[in-house]
Amino acid sequence: MTILAQDGTTAAAHRVVLTGFGVFSSIGVGAEEFAEGLRVGRSGAKPITAFDTEGFAHSNGCEIVDFHPEKWITTLDATELGRASQFSVAAARMAIDDAGLDVGKLREQRGLISVGTTDGESFDLDHLVESQLAHGPEHMDSTIARRVRAGRLSAAIAHELGLTDVEAITIPTACAAGNYAIGYGYDAVRTGEVDFALCGGADAMCRKTFAGFYRLGTIAPELCQPFDADRKGILTGEGAGVLVLESLQSALARGARIYAEVLGYGLNCDAYHQVAPNQQSVGRCMELALENAGIEPHQVDLISAHGTGTKANDITEARAIRSVYGDTPPRTVSIKSMLGHTMGAASALAAIACSLAIVHKFIPPTINHFTTDPECEVDCVPNKAVEADLRVVQNNGLAFGGNNAVVVLGKYEEQR
Repeated sequence: MTILAQDGTTAAAHRVVLTGFGVFSSIGVGAEEFAEGLRVGRSGAKPITAFDTEGFAHSNGCEIVDFHPEKWITTLDATELGRASQFSVAAARMAIDDAGLDVGKLREQRGLISVGTTDGESFDLDHLVESQLAHGPEHMDSTIARRVRAGRLSAAIAHELGLTDVEAITIPTACAAGNYAIGYGYDAVRTGEVDFALCGGADAMCRKTFAGFYRLGTIAPELCQPFDADRKGILTGEGAGVLVLESLQSALARGARIYAEVLGYGLNCDAYHQVAPNQQSVGRCMELALENAGIEPHQVDLISAHGTGTKANDITEARAIRSVYGDTPPRTVSIKSMLGHTMGAASALAAIACSLAIVHKFIPPTINHFTTDPECEVDCVPNKAVEADLRVVQNNGLAFGGNNAVVVLGKYEEQR
């Protein structure tokens, strides 16, 4: 494939690979622990402590406990950052370390930072509103007020790492935002616009989102059970996933470990409904991703589904998958059964999960599964991981408002 360079000439497109991961999740911190959590089917579900849940009949979620941001945030004052920004910055620092990159050298290169989010710093906004209602606006905490700008999820990474020749953007396309961020980084590295990209998503637990889903009747009482006949909804979660993207040439030149290759992605927005997914649009987004990646449906070995555990999402997504793949689609799993719905971090963490599955040759299970809904005709790999030599994996991210994003990842092979 050729691309048009900035000087008007044509040049070969770079192959884009993933060389570092930063992971904060309720089932594991760091790539190694996260991979083990996925393999054993660990559940992050537990009673929520991040905010007062009095008045809610049930209040399980997938919260991260024992998070110590100062371990990873060493340049900035961690208390000046909201929890989502802390996750984002810590995950970026971890990803850089995992990739074996020298921050000093990164400062001499052109870069991109793209972070997806659903809620930004809504946890802090919750506190500000509560304070305003109880005591008036003059008593709102100025430190907390300074933390709420969503742009800090990406800008703070640049500040922490001392990166000046970078574009830092926060992408607010809700629960598909992590995949949007990866797609943006893929294009920037592939065309040579940047030398590296730090891409992913981050969100923190907040009462606003929990209460919103609760009022919609989509919060599960105890467990998230995607594709199960008795599923009752989502569990809200939190965390961050940041991926290092660089050209294959760059990775080989520095002897980097390559987790996987980004083969392509697809985006669309149907604006069909505020919250209901549209089957035709979801299917079309998958087709766009496969076309962009140059992959035929029969080449896909695994689909990491959006798989929220709600009635509408799982049926619509399963039908969309079958509309693209026919009666025998690839195995289709949902890691949200383990780590809950981490909102803007969801598809970023899932992309990391897909890459780790490729490297470690296994398919993560969909846990809490008893009986597959007849309207969700997919093999969701119930409860136990299976060994598999994966070459191509599709990662789905679907969001309210019809924002869909699908990323296709592949096993790194010298010749492609």
